[in-house]
Amino acid sequence: MKYITHNLEETQKVAHEFVDYIFSHQNDKKISGATIVGLYGDLGAGKTSFTQGVARALGIDETIVSPTFVIEKIYELPLQGRPFVHFIHIDAYRLEHSSELVSLGWQKIISDPTNLIFIEWPERVGDIMPEHIKINLEHTADGGRQIETFS
Repeated sequence: MKYITHNLEETQKVAHEFVDYIFSHQNDKKISGATIVGLYGDLGAGKTSFTQGVARALGIDETIVSPTFVIEKIYELPLQGRPFVHFIHIDAYRLEHSSELVSLGWQKIISDPTNLIFIEWPERVGDIMPEHIKINLEHTADGGRQIETFS
């Protein structure tokens, strides 16, 4: 799927559609464990804005900010009857080694099928990234964003 957005509202609308896609394809997963989404793109490309839209679509009312300094933020999902219990937002930008993420319990969180994990800068920990959905966010020439997803 490929989208072009021109403002925050459009980006978050695409994020909401992406959540619908994940829920409708949950049974198609060929791997066990958490559903992991890697957000790729330059600084300011919209990774956190997209994640905020996902959180809102999941019913999270808290203000979502990039966990750049805390690395990981875990949210309990308020909506019952959904396949996920936790939304985990990770920002690997400041990590120098993947072992730093491992020390936060990476293996445990990726093994739990009730976790939905969004990780910004997954290429920083590429050696420990399992199979995941990739979302690439880029700036467009007219100041918008291109959002492209790969399964």
